[in-house]
Amino acid sequence: MLKPRHNIVVTQRFFDSTAADFLGRHGCDVVVADLAPGQADGDLSEPQLIELLADADAWIVGHANITFSLLNSLPRLQVIARRGVGYERVDTAAVEAAGKVATIAIGGNDASVADHTVALMLAVCRQLKQCQKGLSTNDWSIPLGGDLYRKTVGIVGLGRIGRGVLQRLSGFEVKPLIHTTSPDGVHAEGGVVVDLETLLRESDFVTLHAPLNPATQGMIDERALKLMKRSAVLINTARGGLVRDADLLRALTEKRLAGAGLDVFESESNPALMPVTAQLIQLPNVVVTPHVGASTVEGLNRTNLIAAQCAVAVLEGRSPPSHCVIADGRRPVGQDGQP
Repeated sequence: MLKPRHNIVVTQRFFDSTAADFLGRHGCDVVVADLAPGQADGDLSEPQLIELLADADAWIVGHANITFSLLNSLPRLQVIARRGVGYERVDTAAVEAAGKVATIAIGGNDASVADHTVALMLAVCRQLKQCQKGLSTNDWSIPLGGDLYRKTVGIVGLGRIGRGVLQRLSGFEVKPLIHTTSPDGVHAEGGVVVDLETLLRESDFVTLHAPLNPATQGMIDERALKLMKRSAVLINTARGGLVRDADLLRALTEKRLAGAGLDVFESESNPALMPVTAQLIQLPNVVVTPHVGASTVEGLNRTNLIAAQCAVAVLEGRSPPSHCVIADGRRPVGQDGQP
């Protein structure tokens, strides 16, 4: 007798054929949500998500809020696989209470975000925004930029992305200062571990790669920004909530900071702050991108496949790679194979 096929709903754009084919070969029918232009799954209401996911056994998700009330309305759903690594919008306790599994796509987009981080550093210090704007009006005057070469770079957070940035910066002969809760092996990689205040005071570039949690929320605020050099540049490709954007706007407009490169904003989770984001976007010394650090063809293909593999593992009664599991509410299986 043929095994029943599983239904997998994808609420992310750019779900590639390789990941879809993998799911098909493992007995899954794939439905990719038809989102409106510019819409993300984080914009969908809970009733909209419930309608999309009513018949889903697995959900490959981006930035939607995963709550107890949502999960309680989806009894068929077994696994929530994030195509990404941050999971501040996933209520892991609710996942476990609902008896479901939630995973993240560790290792899929690290290289892409690390590349983007260095790109923002160079774009800000070489004043590429001003150059582009000038040439668009036939103004060929030359803005005087600065070097990344042999500068002091402070890296806040040394997970996979932070280490990728550190590796890439070795070619620029920078002096890396590291603030991390896991300092093992940092010295061997050429970094010097320091406290956050020292890093802020001494760095020419500060780049953020810490997770967003209660301890790191708003870590770069007015006080932190006042510690930084007037000639320094702040880079954030991690999470918008790490920086108090209104404080950053004030520091930039008062010329207490040379510039910033931002791929993420507080307004992503707090729309009331959109006016602050709009003002940051307009500043000549701020280079911005719309949370695209992980969005390369190669990076998304890798994370698509990891999310698909995690979903299939759960649907087949196996465990995904332990480093990808953020919550597992399944009852433990005994020696007789029964829960």
